[in-house]
Amino acid sequence: MEALYDLRDKHQLSLDAKSDLKVTLDHFYGIEIDEWPARIAETAMFMMDRQCDLKLRERFGQAPERLPIQREAKIVVGNALRTEWDTLLPPTQDVVVAGNPPFLGISGRSAAQTADLQWVWGYGYHGSLDYVTGWYVHAIKYFGAKAGRFAYVSTNSITQGEPVGPLFRPILEAGWRIRFAHRTFPWTSDASGKAAVHCTIIGFDRGGPPARLFEHSPSNPGEGATAASITPYLTLGPAVIVDPAAQPLNPQVGKVAYGNKPTDGGWLIVDPDERPSVESDPIARKYLRPYVGARELLHGGDRYCLWLVDASATELAASPILRERVAGVRGFRLDSEAASTRQAARTAHLFRQIAQPNSPYLCIPRHVSETRPYFLADHFEAEVITSDANFLAPDPDGLVFALISSSMFIAWQRAVGGRIKSDLRFNKLLTWNTFPVPTISEGQRASIARAGVEVLNARAHHPGASLAAMYSPGAMGEALEGAHHLLDAEVDAAFGAPENASELERQSILFERYTQATAGRTGFGHSSGRSRGRRG
Repeated sequence: MEALYDLRDKHQLSLDAKSDLKVTLDHFYGIEIDEWPARIAETAMFMMDRQCDLKLRERFGQAPERLPIQREAKIVVGNALRTEWDTLLPPTQDVVVAGNPPFLGISGRSAAQTADLQWVWGYGYHGSLDYVTGWYVHAIKYFGAKAGRFAYVSTNSITQGEPVGPLFRPILEAGWRIRFAHRTFPWTSDASGKAAVHCTIIGFDRGGPPARLFEHSPSNPGEGATAASITPYLTLGPAVIVDPAAQPLNPQVGKVAYGNKPTDGGWLIVDPDERPSVESDPIARKYLRPYVGARELLHGGDRYCLWLVDASATELAASPILRERVAGVRGFRLDSEAASTRQAARTAHLFRQIAQPNSPYLCIPRHVSETRPYFLADHFEAEVITSDANFLAPDPDGLVFALISSSMFIAWQRAVGGRIKSDLRFNKLLTWNTFPVPTISEGQRASIARAGVEVLNARAHHPGASLAAMYSPGAMGEALEGAHHLLDAEVDAAFGAPENASELERQSILFERYTQATAGRTGFGHSSGRSRGRRG
């Protein structure tokens, strides 16, 4: 109204604040599941409208009369996922749908809420989807072939890991694009007992001005970068979806395997206080091995296991310790509801799944805290057994360690990897096999591997310190930080990234590389193929 007033004043035109006001309460519609909040919302909107009228009168000397009430927002009481929105307001290109729906993962919602989600998604339902995604699919069904706009505040889990494909593929295939997005930011509240939650805001349309991406951080108060498009992972770049891949996109980087899975009820695991009794048995002592889970890898500490791959039947029968423990494993597996686990009781002396190499290997934790500046990994000798809380990889020249320890990899991990709460979740199919490392020369490979060795040498300046302690915020030290900067320079150069690239710049390069690497591919790992939805 002020801009219109200024324009008209220049041309000596009159302004009628009553008739020229184009936004009125009857333009607003809403659905609220509870009666009392619905009535509060109607009253609150009328009161806000009245406050705006007072500002209008103060500025222009006139304002519309609101009493008796002639116009009001229409807020109906109902379940928004079960309500047909077009019965409230038919869709047109001028309709804007917006909201802050509930955030509820599969373990946090009720059976009725899961049924709501299954109902609105239909055959497109996927078990990894958050409750908030029901509003997304309802919007694309509501608009159909019509233009329009919709935007929601959402949990950031919808832009990470497995849920991205099931959510964004139908949105993109229906012709929608991300018009604007606010990257992950913490939700703040003055409420007592508030829960920590990380949010995004994503808006969609079917074409218009350049897409705009907002980043909120102390160094960046929210200025939006513009680009032709925004990825479903809220980075600048093509609207590509990263699907799990059975093999690495670049075979030069090598394969990663799952660790060893005991499925033993704890009988094959030896805690430090149990070690003396096991070592007192001369047969059992032969098969005692250091055992590394994610906690031991990241935080240190001793744990052991009985690794009985080479134990003979005679030895298993002759050792009281081994007899007791193998019997415990057998009983645990026989009590399982899974037929495959019961079948594994036949080899109760062995871990359920074995992947242990016969040579030194790289050990990669399944989860790493989001506060770490780099993803963490370390090398172990073959006699150290790793659990299935870790992944492992042959790494004869150190290339895998160097790549995983780089800023380029953690930028990819943060963009496409899933999370447990806020922790980064490594996944060999989704984050490693899809890591779009360009073809590298022998010279580049050697330079990257050497830079990785320098990181290990810098770690040696912290004797006795765990990885978690070394990589705590502000605790890395000059030598370790410098070694990582040199490593980043080598890896960034291989990717064609600019010097001192930001994480967002790296992610944009990564998605461009991924698009190039998967162009024309079909089947498992294809970036644009339709995924089959599933119920339940």
